[in-house]
Amino acid sequence: MAPIHKVAVIQWHIKNLDPEYNHSKAIQFITSAASNGATLAVLPEYHLCGWAPESPEFYTQALRNQPYLKSYCQLAKALHINIVPGTIIEAERKDTSTDQHTLYNTAYFISSSGEILGKYRKKNIWHPERPHLTSSGADPHEVIQTGVGKVGMLICWDLAFPEAFRELISKGAEIIIIPTYWGKHDANEEALKLNPNSEQLFIDSTLTSRCFENTCAIIFANAAGPADFYLGSSRVVLPFIGAVGGKTMGAEEEGVMVVELDLSVLALAEENYKVRQDMASEGWYYSYRHTVDKRPAETA
Repeated sequence: MAPIHKVAVIQWHIKNLDPEYNHSKAIQFITSAASNGATLAVLPEYHLCGWAPESPEFYTQALRNQPYLKSYCQLAKALHINIVPGTIIEAERKDTSTDQHTLYNTAYFISSSGEILGKYRKKNIWHPERPHLTSSGADPHEVIQTGVGKVGMLICWDLAFPEAFRELISKGAEIIIIPTYWGKHDANEEALKLNPNSEQLFIDSTLTSRCFENTCAIIFANAAGPADFYLGSSRVVLPFIGAVGGKTMGAEEEGVMVVELDLSVLALAEENYKVRQDMASEGWYYSYRHTVDKRPAETA
């Protein structure tokens, strides 16, 4: 019988350019999750710095974020809890001869022993992010073997690309973790006139379809704040069930939601839909791989 894990999604109103405040909130909520029996805690995207790329401080903070990662490793070991600390903006020097750096949006998986088991850098950069952040490009999506199962990580706008899920599922991923910073006004004014709740509809429908079509679990952690801008909507999603326990966090809700993730549901989904079986079969109709030149995979 597949294990049942208590997992926590965490959201709060992230303060722009205030990593000390945000880090202290994260510690508070992770500690609460552990005290409630959670074996995994997931934070939102941009959880340390928020989104303020026009400020020079956004860049300089990216040069100073590594100590926070070390702190989460120590916390994971002390509390014996796995942590995905949302995303951390990292600066890497472009050229050793200059002081210019490239910024990456990176998610880490930290084990309950405090070890970094893997990381993922956002591939599908949202259009307003592109002047500031660099994509991981043609780097393959990788699956991480963890104490809670085989995990793949995506970030925010990656949700819109079924290819990302397919690559992770083809490598055996059971749980897809998605830190995000998704707001009500990510759609423009003209789109919102058609449906003021269009971004909520996007999240609800896409999370549901992705877990069904890939026979996987999804852990989705978003930021919270005033409902005229933020969506919240953090949840854990399974095939057949949708949001586990019928629980979805509200737009303005700050705190921790702990639910039981029953991985036996994934075997039942595969028994019904046989998605993984078909994908692994010889002569499968659709092939997918990362290619720099974007040509389709060759066939025999």
